[in-house]
Formats: sequence, structure tokens, C-alpha cells
Amino acid sequence: MGEVEVAFRVELPEDLKEFCSLYGDTLISDFLFVFGAKFMAEKGVWMSDFVREGHSTIPNAVLPDSGGMLHWGHTVEGDKLFLEDRGSGRWTVSAFRRNWHDWYESEETLNDWLAGVFAGRLAVDWMPEWPEVHWFE
Repeated sequence: MGEVEVAFRVELPEDLKEFCSLYGDTLISDFLFVFGAKFMAEKGVWMSDFVREGHSTIPNAVLPDSGGMLHWGHTVEGDKLFLEDRGSGRWTVSAFRRNWHDWYESEETLNDWLAGVFAGRLAVDWMPEWPEVHWFE
């Protein structure tokens, strides 16, 4: 993840670096794709250009644009997942929900959000019912 930090000139949250070092470039239970460093950089540049051109629902800039959100993954349904820097090293999960064509914000850090989603406590209206045991591709 160091190469993403250098390319985007930002210090990423530790939970993201730890999670992506274990699960980056992985599809979880045929639904949630988490970017590793290479895809995070490539998709970030693409998403930044896309938002800069005027996407009506994504409200903020995306890294590598200064002060932008980090595009860290997507779902197979086309939802785009971001982390927003809230200051003091706290980054929280937000998303463009494609099927709803709206913007979702949480107050959860990446690990807390993922744990809540997989347990069925968070984002239940747009995430699937998860299996008891996840599989990874």
C-alpha cells in the first residue's frame, strides 16, 4: 500500500493497509471486491477523472485529487466503495449505491464497517445475506 500512499501523497489508515495486505485484489463471497495496491491506484485515477467530469451522485473528489476520498472497492452490482478522511487519522466508509442511485455515508471505519456488514448489522438494505463462512477468489 506504500506505493498508493506515494502516488496519491496521502497517509492511508492502518486498518486499510492491514486489511488490503491480507485481502487485497480479492472477491469475497462472489459479491464484494477489495482492491489491492495496483488496482487501488488504477481505479482511483479512473474514478477521480469520472467524478471530476461531473458525476451527479458522488459528492466529493477522489484521490489522487487533493483531499479526495479513497476508492477501495466495489460490489458486483456496481456499488463503488470509498473511505473519507474525517481528520485525525479517522477514515469512514461511504459508497455510491448504483441500484439506488444515491450516496451512502457511515460513521464506521473500514474494519468496523466490514464486521457490521458481514454480521448483518449494517447496510442491510443493499448488501446480501452473507454465508456463515466466506469464500475468497
